[in-house]
Amino acid sequence: VRSNKAARKAGRGDAAMRILTICNTGSLATAGWGTALGIIRSLNARGRLERAFACETRPYNQGARLTAFELVEDGIPGTLICDSMAASLMQRHGIDAVVVGADRVAANGDSANKIGTYSLSVLAKHHGVPFFVAAPTTTLDANTASGADITIEERPAEELCCIDIGGSRHRIAAEGIATWNPAFDVAPCALITGIVTERGLVPRDAGADAFDVRGL
Repeated sequence: VRSNKAARKAGRGDAAMRILTICNTGSLATAGWGTALGIIRSLNARGRLERAFACETRPYNQGARLTAFELVEDGIPGTLICDSMAASLMQRHGIDAVVVGADRVAANGDSANKIGTYSLSVLAKHHGVPFFVAAPTTTLDANTASGADITIEERPAEELCCIDIGGSRHRIAAEGIATWNPAFDVAPCALITGIVTERGLVPRDAGADAFDVRGL
């Protein structure tokens, strides 16, 4: 919890912010405060949050099931969106920053996180929105050179083709359709504005896109 709260110092200034996040990075997934959602909590506690936007995070819906619950439970102003609405949200309503968690951060700063994170990093770059990764130092992997060396888990087809309602599973996709269901993707270091940890920001290599994870 102390590590999660220490990362909150990344949000500075006085203006209220509109923050977009994905998956669940709150107390249900980490500790009592959270990483990316911990930053959102801290901004809200300091009167610095206008609204948090949570991507539903298909196909497992961690954003809709967990992050939305935590936002409502804590009384944080929040709005749930479909993953495919992120680009329109940035274009039409404006986002001040994207803040995501990470399952693993390679030595150069490439960051693996829930599927859809890479898309957000590309959209953020196009719209001029700062893109931050919030992760404890235990997530930094100095022994993995880049995101290309991170093995991406592929999940069962049922997660994509079916939904569970009231304890019953219902198929929503046509029988016989092939699926591709990676659990994670990698946001490349060149698209990341900063990597926030409980020990501060990970330094960036001088004159390069890469971060110096080993130097933190």
